[in-house]
Amino acid sequence: MDEVLLRSLTPSVLAILVRRGADFAAAEDAVQDALVEALRAWPATPPRDPTGWLVTVAWRRFLDAARADAARRRRENRLDEEPASGPVPAVDDTLQLYFLCAHPSLTPSSAVALTLRAVGGLTTRQIAQAYLVPEATMAQRISRAKRTVSDVRFDRPGDVATVLRVLYLVFNEGYSGDVDLAAEAIRLTRQLATAYDHPEVAGLLALMLLHHARRAARTAPDGSLVPLAEQDRGRWDTAAIAEGIEILQAALARDRLGEFQAQAAIAALHADAPTAEDTDWVQIVEWYDELLRLTDSPVVRLNRAVAVGEADGPRAGLAALAELGDSSPGTSGKGDPTPSSPSRRDSDPISSSRGHPVPRYTAVAAYLHERDGDLETAARLYAEAAHQAPNLAERDHLTRQAARLNARRPH
Repeated sequence: MDEVLLRSLTPSVLAILVRRGADFAAAEDAVQDALVEALRAWPATPPRDPTGWLVTVAWRRFLDAARADAARRRRENRLDEEPASGPVPAVDDTLQLYFLCAHPSLTPSSAVALTLRAVGGLTTRQIAQAYLVPEATMAQRISRAKRTVSDVRFDRPGDVATVLRVLYLVFNEGYSGDVDLAAEAIRLTRQLATAYDHPEVAGLLALMLLHHARRAARTAPDGSLVPLAEQDRGRWDTAAIAEGIEILQAALARDRLGEFQAQAAIAALHADAPTAEDTDWVQIVEWYDELLRLTDSPVVRLNRAVAVGEADGPRAGLAALAELGDSSPGTSGKGDPTPSSPSRRDSDPISSSRGHPVPRYTAVAAYLHERDGDLETAARLYAEAAHQAPNLAERDHLTRQAARLNARRPH
């Protein structure tokens, strides 16, 4: 049984039920029941029309549920006539589902969970495993999200920028359990790119492909982080890099620059360098300047400071870092989600979706001070950053950096 095929059919089946009059929450439950039935029945008797089969079964499940609910008897009279089975009209409402699941009334975490369930076709258990939360907790989150959007008109125009941010968050969650969320985000973004011809959609897809291409080289066999400069570039996925660059070039040629295209351009320059020493840091700084014009955030400024430190020297990087002001070491560090780690690590803007801005700022400062020859300050800052790190892998990496410098200092 091809579960990826089932997940790819989910949004169109759900959209058909909603278009026929089912409310979103009930329709989504019915589609999930149909997917479970498909997993049971299809291996023995695969249907000629998978979409039509799912629509028929899901619609019957919806009618059964409606009949069983006394509060819906009036609605049942309107829905009682089941549409004739047969080929399903080739109408793709996937795009509207993306917009619905990324509705502004939802919190980011709820929008992500609902997108994975309704558009991605994942089960509540799979989503809960991916987020490392109890299944009951995730079920409540999804139920609340479905209730929130149940009365939203299906034909309202949506905001593609919100949809892209939801997919961006899905990608940043990485992978755990039996669902690879990074790969799932790429699949969903490909689907969106098919339904919506927009250069920023293409930019996000390119960005995901370029970062995902380096995944195999990011960790050592023992699970420790491998700095970008030390990664085995022979393990990078050259096919994914080539595809990402091709998609990016086509998007940039449309001359409608957006932040995901700019981020993808930076990722492409990292991917295009045969060695870390060959990285075109000057051009990367220029792209960060473009990104600042599009979205002036502390995250972007922190990443730019790293690039400036590489292009113009550590003192120039420290000067750029000082411009961040309130996010300096030892302060509360307010602002956007955490920036990426220092450039000797795999410093990807896309890897910075969670946590607190202070640890990454402090780690960047430590790296730049080390490059400037101030080992004592660098060691102290690495230790501070390790103490504040949002996960064990980063904490271990930064602790090792502090220990390495302390071992080099005269006693």
